[in-house]
Amino acid sequence: MAVNDDERGTEKGGRSTDSGHETATAARVQVSDIAKHYEGNEGPIRALEGVSFDVSDGEFVCLVGPSGCGKTTMFRIIAGLESATAGDVFLNDERVDGPTSDMGVVFQEYHLFPWRTVRGNVAFGLEKSDVAAEERRARVERLVELVGLEGFGDSYPKELSGGMKQRVAIARALAVDPDLLLMDEPFGAVDAQTREMLQTELLEIWRETGKTVLFVTHDVEEAVKLADRIVVMAKEPGRVREVIDVDLPRPRARSDAKFGRYYERVLGLIRGERGTPDV
Repeated sequence: MAVNDDERGTEKGGRSTDSGHETATAARVQVSDIAKHYEGNEGPIRALEGVSFDVSDGEFVCLVGPSGCGKTTMFRIIAGLESATAGDVFLNDERVDGPTSDMGVVFQEYHLFPWRTVRGNVAFGLEKSDVAAEERRARVERLVELVGLEGFGDSYPKELSGGMKQRVAIARALAVDPDLLLMDEPFGAVDAQTREMLQTELLEIWRETGKTVLFVTHDVEEAVKLADRIVVMAKEPGRVREVIDVDLPRPRARSDAKFGRYYERVLGLIRGERGTPDV
């Protein structure tokens, strides 16, 4: 699908005016021919087979697909939390063999330390780093402000709403200054109004930091709202069915006709419909 620079909001010279950072060029993440097989009661289960895609530097990519297509398994393999049966994942041309500080990982569940304050949770990943104490404190304060939690730095998780807890989780993931922000349905546990607000705030954080983001979701509307590209997976076995460039300026509204066409196209692919309309 051809990219229309006027609609995307891209200036000549490679700068994206809607994201505030350089347009993605080099591959930051490379997923190469990933397979994942399990032994089942009735023989091998092929959870993933031949999954390949790239995420470019500074790009926001969403991974979507039907239940059982292996999205979370793929997430765990990319994060280094699970090994693949075959294939490789590379981050900055280095093979991913386990968890690394080059990735900031955010899950649907917040996994905050209840005995630590907001500042304490955000600072956790920095405490064993070589970042000086003064710089750690300054970085934590910047991130607390970035995620909109000014005035709550001394609060404990039990005093926060679900949306505020997820903001803390995002700030904690960003604290180590990762090359990749990897997110697995991070807004799935909050109500619809909070979810919409967090989506908008995440885009602002992405613009501000210029991070590369790989975002797993089951929500097609969320994917169309957020992504530069959408990787649509199919199942039995889990594989990439199509990668779609989302040629829409930001901010994006569900009421826009072209937004609706992207939504229907992605939804049709997930449902396995043949001949889904182009956008």
